[in-house]
Amino acid sequence: MTDGAAERSGPLAARAAAAARNVARSALDAALDVVFPPGCLACRRSVARDVGLCAACWRGMRFIERPFCERLGLPFPQDFGPGLLSPEAIAHPPAYGRARAVARYDDGPARRLVHALKYGDRLDLGRPMGAWMARAGAELLADADIVVPVPLHRARLWRRQFNQAAVLAREVSRRSGVPWDPLALARVKPTASQVGMTRPQRMDNVQGAFAVAVASAVTGRRVLLVDDVLTTGSTLEAAARALLRSGAAGVDVLVFARVVTES
Repeated sequence: MTDGAAERSGPLAARAAAAARNVARSALDAALDVVFPPGCLACRRSVARDVGLCAACWRGMRFIERPFCERLGLPFPQDFGPGLLSPEAIAHPPAYGRARAVARYDDGPARRLVHALKYGDRLDLGRPMGAWMARAGAELLADADIVVPVPLHRARLWRRQFNQAAVLAREVSRRSGVPWDPLALARVKPTASQVGMTRPQRMDNVQGAFAVAVASAVTGRRVLLVDDVLTTGSTLEAAARALLRSGAAGVDVLVFARVVTES
């Protein structure tokens, strides 16, 4: 074989090997689909292929897209023009700069996904949910220096064995390339479950609950604070204040779902 033929055979052989690997991988995926049919992430019904959600759950996901309040991410019923703030943002401006969410937290697929991750140990949901969050929070990630999850108190973390906010934050970081620090913020005070609490009760419950573990981790940096759900915003407000007191240049918030009260 001449030197020229040898040089040409190298790339050809590499492409042939890559094609063979792709064929083998496709055959393996097809075989796995027969043995373990792909299921909808939210309802577990079988779907034709691994597409995430079945048609019914996809229709039931109430995604939050523009137009929305630029500060709180609350959806508007119609487009009132760029940069408009909601009455809530004007009356009660939060400590954090902007909040974004993938979907509304109601009785549909978004709630089922959150509950499956949080209470059903469905850690596999971290990747698809985090991917949705990275897309919904793209503009926030463009300005962020670090991604920080809302922490659990060590007693609750010991019982649950994982922090769902950290699972989501890790995937948001992986998708965006923005580094994350799961230990930058600590929950230093155990708090009661906030289910059923009013907004003032929630604010009292989380008062003084958070502290920055190492100030140098956030000082002068723009922080993207990640959690699974935004209800009244009291937890995220308390966490953002702790970060800002420790010198963070700014704090934005990204969640998978948020409660939207219809006016």
